[in-house]
Amino acid sequence: MPAKKKTTNGAALGFEQTLWLAADKLRGFMDPAEYKHVVLGLIFLKYISDAFEDLHTRLVAQQAEGADAEDPDEYRAEGVFWVPPAARWGYLQANAKQPTIGRLLDDAMTAIEQVNPSLKGVLPKDYARPTLDKQRLGGLIDLIGTIGLGDKENRSRDILGRVYEYFLSQFASSEGKKGGEFYTPRSIVQLLVEMLAPYKGRVYDPCCGSGGMFVQSEKFAEAHGSRIGDISVYGQESNPTTWRMAKMNLAIRGIENNLGAEPSDSFRRDLHPDLKADFVIANPPFNISDWGGEILKEDKRWKFGTPPTSNANFAWVQHFIHHLAPDGLAGFVLAISSLDSESLAENEIRKNIIESDLVDCIVALPGKLFYSTPIPVCLWFISRNKAASLFRNHKGETLFIDASQLSKEENRTHSFLTDTDISKISSTYHSWKSKSGSYGDVDGFCRTVRTEEIRQFGYSLFPARYVKIDYKEDVVTLSDFTTKINANLSQYSMLLSSLMQAIEEVKKQTDLLMPNNTIKKPTRLITVPLSEILDCSDERLGNMEEPEILR
Repeated sequence: MPAKKKTTNGAALGFEQTLWLAADKLRGFMDPAEYKHVVLGLIFLKYISDAFEDLHTRLVAQQAEGADAEDPDEYRAEGVFWVPPAARWGYLQANAKQPTIGRLLDDAMTAIEQVNPSLKGVLPKDYARPTLDKQRLGGLIDLIGTIGLGDKENRSRDILGRVYEYFLSQFASSEGKKGGEFYTPRSIVQLLVEMLAPYKGRVYDPCCGSGGMFVQSEKFAEAHGSRIGDISVYGQESNPTTWRMAKMNLAIRGIENNLGAEPSDSFRRDLHPDLKADFVIANPPFNISDWGGEILKEDKRWKFGTPPTSNANFAWVQHFIHHLAPDGLAGFVLAISSLDSESLAENEIRKNIIESDLVDCIVALPGKLFYSTPIPVCLWFISRNKAASLFRNHKGETLFIDASQLSKEENRTHSFLTDTDISKISSTYHSWKSKSGSYGDVDGFCRTVRTEEIRQFGYSLFPARYVKIDYKEDVVTLSDFTTKINANLSQYSMLLSSLMQAIEEVKKQTDLLMPNNTIKKPTRLITVPLSEILDCSDERLGNMEEPEILR
């Protein structure tokens, strides 16, 4: 366990990692997915207790002026959660070594929810279960007690929020594919936010996971001079445990939100049916088949075509568009297959979206960025109004960015986009939309493409198809590729037939075996060079080339 020391918002790199390593040692044999809720619940409890104690101290000092340090309304007025005496961190840490600490924590969580309606059903309350080692639990309380020591700034949401975010990422990494269900890697979130630039307005994420998109949006707004409250957060999450993590994550950051009163599926039960958001930012689950497509075939959201019941990718895309305001922008992650799928229904939807001039930008990303999959993914950016006053009029244009060669390897299985990578991609997008006209195509990286050209390529949205030097000369369509393969197979079949005929002729000429299977000396042996056998079919083969590969 690290020694107690004063920390600052500029704590040395590795502060979070040190805490993580210490916490992981206390995990024992508990599964990371289960341990996650134990740890994150305690971090949240520490946060609200620290905030309460800070305001409590100030109110006590102001008692002569009429302040009441035991009045819950005093805390609600300041946006601070009221924490009952038996739920305060000092009391719990003092009892951390007691065998009853699990029950004390459960009671503390229940008491906090009772006096803070916005937290109802959010906090974990399973610390008393027999399978949770109480000695290790006490050690974890002592460890988390080292976070946020010192001055008011250190007890702010920045430090504890930073630790909460880091622990989320580590749990996602530990859980692998399952971790992708609740956590989008920070570099991807940062890139989406930097490109969308949500200074103020309504931000919507209908598959919000643990709320990382909202946290980063708020950070961006604050960094660019906006105030807390300039952004209104709307979201939805179907997984109950993930929904609770999101509520805690946003509470730690002091972000007011509307995630609904309970977890809910965005397709089957849209909690914000009338919302028109200024920004949609999302990382929906990839290629899910069990999304309710059979019962939603006539849904009003499918303006561009009915999504296939076997894949929800274009149901998500249309859901995002449905909730965009007239000048709204959307940025979201999709599987790379969404750019040129084999599904006729998906191709039709993509075609209709392109012809409606909604696709603003497509970014191809490298592989290994996500915990849930090692394959490359892509970012879509949708604009409801390409002639909006804030930007130059770029109707009929789409920007393609091939960022597949960027990123830095973190370990054998995971990579991330560096700040330089993020800046390169986002600045390219903003200069392209800018009225200054400073943008220029870069061979192999980015290019402006008219809708007419996208139409010529069968509405494919693969950036590499458009940004590569002289790429048009190398590309064949799926139809051309199939035709050439069939022609080559026919030519190979003719060659094989010629070879078989030549072999049969040789067998007849040599007559090596007698009917009784004894060997007979050949009366005449004809040697046929292989070159002559091949020459017999040269005319039919012509200058046959290897089949071209689809990109």
